[in-house]
Amino acid sequence: MLIGVPREIARGERRVALVPDVVPQLTKAGHRLLVERGAGQRAGFTDEAYRAAGCDLADTSAEIYSTAEMILKVQRPGRDESTGQAELDLFRDGTVLIGLLQPSGDPSLFEQLAERNIIACSMELVPRTTRAQMMDALSSQSTVAGYKAVLIAANALQKFFPMLMTAAGTVRPARVLVIGAGVAGLQAIATARRIGAVVEAFDTRPVVKEQVQSLGATFVELDVHAENAQDAGGYARELSKEHIKREKELIHKHALQADVIITTALIPGKPAPMLIEEATVKAMRPGSVIVDLAGEQGGNCALSIPGETTVQHDVTIIAPLHISSDLAFHASQMYSKNVAALVALLAPQGALKLNFADDIIDAVTITAAGEIRHAPTRQRLGLTKPGITIAESAR
Repeated sequence: MLIGVPREIARGERRVALVPDVVPQLTKAGHRLLVERGAGQRAGFTDEAYRAAGCDLADTSAEIYSTAEMILKVQRPGRDESTGQAELDLFRDGTVLIGLLQPSGDPSLFEQLAERNIIACSMELVPRTTRAQMMDALSSQSTVAGYKAVLIAANALQKFFPMLMTAAGTVRPARVLVIGAGVAGLQAIATARRIGAVVEAFDTRPVVKEQVQSLGATFVELDVHAENAQDAGGYARELSKEHIKREKELIHKHALQADVIITTALIPGKPAPMLIEEATVKAMRPGSVIVDLAGEQGGNCALSIPGETTVQHDVTIIAPLHISSDLAFHASQMYSKNVAALVALLAPQGALKLNFADDIIDAVTITAAGEIRHAPTRQRLGLTKPGITIAESAR
């Protein structure tokens, strides 16, 4: 297949979907690569490196979209702010699209993709299984986000993170509360501990207690049965209103002692749970910092504004978007390996084999053959009957 890699146009996005080191993995399988000039420049990968790896270079994204059979992206198709050109308008009908397509975002995108007979595979939907581990882009990018969140917090906090013994006296270490002990949360814990903070971590899933403690943090525990707190894939599930109320009360209590709060709580396919209310922010120490990694899905803090840094009630609240782009070189390397592993499954010998009997292919494919296959997206679009194409539903 001819695989195209366009330059990302989303504001602030510096990652690239494929790095030169991974190109031989695809060419050996019989694929040809076409990369837009400058696609990897912002992540530290030159056009010369792509050419040396065996890629052809395209002068424009239009050339990529009009010729490639498969498109590899980081972000979902958008609109170029400088030209007003919508990427989706450039796609060939029947193209395969792989990227972080935000399946819980605007569902109308998938309606348009289905109308164009585009096969859309979302990296967020890779199942959390041993077999799919190499394709798990959420985990790889969350590793980057958790690490970077601590550095952002340390930069914004007007205190040292580690304990220091100085001629002027002892400086107490910063206290950090991490909400959510998934991949991002665990990396945040490890990074905060590495630079000397005292760390507490909260998660609805008691099964992560041992992992939190192994990193040197204190686990903030709420009485809840494990089977009620996580789904079959190990992700946190949506809990009852009463349980969320108890969570908020516990978080409020520990927030009063925290210098930094890093939130990472997400529920797949749903808006982020709101766990830090305005009253909690108001009661925190002046000069405290909140880094809300759930900002892209609405945020865990009631006062977070996605993509912005604000100071409210003397607390700095940071809700970064595309935070992994701040470490674009390594984030691109990791994401590229995830994507290449999925391509190897979808097209093992240079040709597409869309086998829905394979649990991974079945899980990641949102649209195919004019149909929206992803049940939550179908429900949001009011398509209750499976097997009906977009064209048929419009009749």
